Amino acid sequence: MADFTHLDKNGRVQMVDVGGKADTQRTAVARGTVKMSAEPFDALKNGDVKKGNVLETARIAGIMAAKKTSDLVPMCHPLNISHAGIDFSLDPENRVITIEACVRTTGKTGVEMEAITAVSVAAITIYDMCKSYDKSMVISDIRLIEKTGGKSGVFRLQ
Repeated sequence: MADFTHLDKNGRVQMVDVGGKADTQRTAVARGTVKMSAEPFDALKNGDVKKGNVLETARIAGIMAAKKTSDLVPMCHPLNISHAGIDFSLDPENRVITIEACVRTTGKTGVEMEAITAVSVAAITIYDMCKSYDKSMVISDIRLIEKTGGKSGVFRLQ
């Protein structure tokens, strides 16, 4: 198991010093889901949600969140993100929206947290815009799917 690099030798929290690391191209893909009842799912699918275009609003929110991750997650480095994209797929049979975020940068540290944050905030935005229909929606399965670049190389969820 890897050492906890966010702790110094005395157990105090620290930001990891990445100054000596090489810049490499880094990509991270995260995914999560929102499950809801039929009424909001159908309204969302048909573009009839009273608050507006849910998926486009969630896409913007997710991209903005990726760019602001270091303001939200302690010890997360501010990054110069070169790409942040959000895609959605709808499963009408199960009334599930799958959210996938892809984030890229060239730098000294990865963008896993940015991708996970993007999915999380996109999901929260969907919830917020549809909560008048269904407060029992379930946001779940937010996880890293893939990451490339850096010393640890490639990770793909099996």
